[in-house]
Amino acid sequence: MTALVNDIVLPEPLPLPRRMWKNPRLMHHNRLAATVLLVNLVVLGFALPGGISADFAANAALANFALAILIRRQRLINLLFRLATAAPVTWPLRVRWLLGKVYHFGGLHVGGAVTGTLWFLAFTGLSTAAGAPAAVLVLTYALVALFLAMVVLALPRLRAKSHNHFELMHRFGGWTSLILLWALTITRSVYSGQSLVSTPQFWVLVALTAAILAPWTRLRRVPVTIERPSPHVAIARFTHGRKPFAGSSTAISRSPLREWHSFANIPAPGEHGFRLTISRAGDWTGRFIDDLPSHVWVKGISTAGVANIETLFRRVVYVATGSGIGPCLPHLLAQQVPARLVWATRNPRLTYGDGLVEEILAVQPEAQIWDTGEHGKPDMVRLAYAAYRDFDAEAVICISNKKLTWQVVHGLERVGIPAYGAIWDS
Repeated sequence: MTALVNDIVLPEPLPLPRRMWKNPRLMHHNRLAATVLLVNLVVLGFALPGGISADFAANAALANFALAILIRRQRLINLLFRLATAAPVTWPLRVRWLLGKVYHFGGLHVGGAVTGTLWFLAFTGLSTAAGAPAAVLVLTYALVALFLAMVVLALPRLRAKSHNHFELMHRFGGWTSLILLWALTITRSVYSGQSLVSTPQFWVLVALTAAILAPWTRLRRVPVTIERPSPHVAIARFTHGRKPFAGSSTAISRSPLREWHSFANIPAPGEHGFRLTISRAGDWTGRFIDDLPSHVWVKGISTAGVANIETLFRRVVYVATGSGIGPCLPHLLAQQVPARLVWATRNPRLTYGDGLVEEILAVQPEAQIWDTGEHGKPDMVRLAYAAYRDFDAEAVICISNKKLTWQVVHGLERVGIPAYGAIWDS
């Protein structure tokens, strides 16, 4: 079978002027982050002739932090997906190709956080030079330390190496920063003699506080029934609350103040509740599979994921490896868009159980299920292209590990095929 895959010939790459925009360094996530920085540079350029005051720098920092926080809110994410996928399939493919990149919105988060930190550094320097009251400076320097720590731990290499420290710093450092921003705003208001509620900073902080608290108002401990078809996988079934929409995800935790992990919801037509497929992919998932809980914590609402962009296209190919079948399965079951599945995994029936494999085949009788235990690892770019060509699809959606997702997405995009996959920016 490997020899047959190697016989698949990919199209010629796009011309260099178009192909260069498909480079991972120029992906839409990074373009959005760069756009935020550029807008701030323009603002700085207009403000420089009149001089930059500490108040101006503080307001600019808060505006950027507001962007970074609000763009991560679950309801806003769902709204962005709803707007982007409202385009009809009669629109030009190039337009729909671009709209499908809506899940790169995290670039706005990164751009806002980094630029906000730079503005706050400017505010700190200006306040120090102006001889601000000691109470203001103490709060300011504490905030600078927190902001810099969060930015440094979010650097890709450090984040990958110390992910738990990254999560804890962002959660507890973020909450502490919000409290200190309130304290700083109140303290500056007292020293300036200005009414607190008359300042725009007050109302921005009110909005940000409400946005941050909102998911936690829905925190609850819910029962879960878990099937373990193999030591590699657990299939968790939930029956609480409203049935989530196909293509959404739910965050669960066994310790709500420490770790949260998101998994794709798998609702089935005519069936109450939904499932999550949880594969052994680290310490947390390993402990979950070895020590099956009777209850877990959930918070917030179901949030749209990358595969929701399928409705922008007439026909799509889903490419998955291992437990990547989880985010694909709800779309295959819903059959909202004609789709073809390519799934590479080790011993599918032994690992995931006959029931899940038969469920897939019932809706995807022509699915290509590649057993890596029997045939080895295939060239997924070539397999994806062959399915795209034979199915006359308009796009490919890949759900896999980070390395292979990038290989498939950029391997196809550089030859002119719309391709999508998670970017691990959350």
